[in-house]
Amino acid sequence: MRHALLIVTAAAAVAACGQSSDTSKQGAAPAQPRKKPPHCFFKDSETKAWSAKRDKAGNIVVTGKAYRSDSRYKALLNPAVITGTTAEINPTIAQNDTGFGAPDDWWDVTATIPNSAAVESVQVTCGAKTVAELSVAAKG
Repeated sequence: MRHALLIVTAAAAVAACGQSSDTSKQGAAPAQPRKKPPHCFFKDSETKAWSAKRDKAGNIVVTGKAYRSDSRYKALLNPAVITGTTAEINPTIAQNDTGFGAPDDWWDVTATIPNSAAVESVQVTCGAKTVAELSVAAKG
């Protein structure tokens, strides 16, 4: 008897797989989870001199400076994320593999945003905070 009950329960569980009683959400796109901003390693006063310009290929080059007092780490820029006509980029740190520190602990950071011909503005963010809003002239 117990063996038969186990088989009936297993068959019911398998039959229920993939079935949904809620038909109101069928065909709707799944909700995208809200993306958590990357950690900010810098205080407000530890980044400066942000600029953006186009190179000869039409891609945007973002430059700035970031302060890191501990020479075991260097400052750099994460890859940019493009959404429509806006690109977002943020400074971060990595282990210093250069063998030297930056002059006065201010690292020059530069990144080229590939395939950015349609981008008109660049946001430099640190965590959830916008550090700089940069406009970029269209390629022409």
